[in-house]
Amino acid sequence: MARTVLAVDDERAIVRLIQVNLERVGYRVLTASDGKEALDVVASEHPDLVVMDIMMPRMDGFEALNKLKKDPATRDLPVILLTARAQDRDVFYGYTNGAHCYLTKPFDPRELISFVDRVFNSEKTDAADSGRYQL
Repeated sequence: MARTVLAVDDERAIVRLIQVNLERVGYRVLTASDGKEALDVVASEHPDLVVMDIMMPRMDGFEALNKLKKDPATRDLPVILLTARAQDRDVFYGYTNGAHCYLTKPFDPRELISFVDRVFNSEKTDAADSGRYQL
């Protein structure tokens, strides 16, 4: 079964770019246009990963990230921030608040695919490693 990725951005063209490229390599892609809608989709559809912009109406990506990481049901959900905000303090804030990866716009879709693959591959490695030390 294909892994499910939620693409969150208020720019339709960006969401479509993410969706087409991830679907092309076999991922199932859901979409949302802001942080509030993203939280609703996460609650109802339980995606395996979220790719999210920061600057959005109603609820920005940082606020949505914080809500996801504070909720025990979603705190382990991987989040890739994909944003035009490239200042060091934004990158630092993203990582220290639970983002798995931080990718800046404009972006190469191949790099995004690489980040998504890396997150999913690290989960497999973590699961295999944790099994080695069980008594």
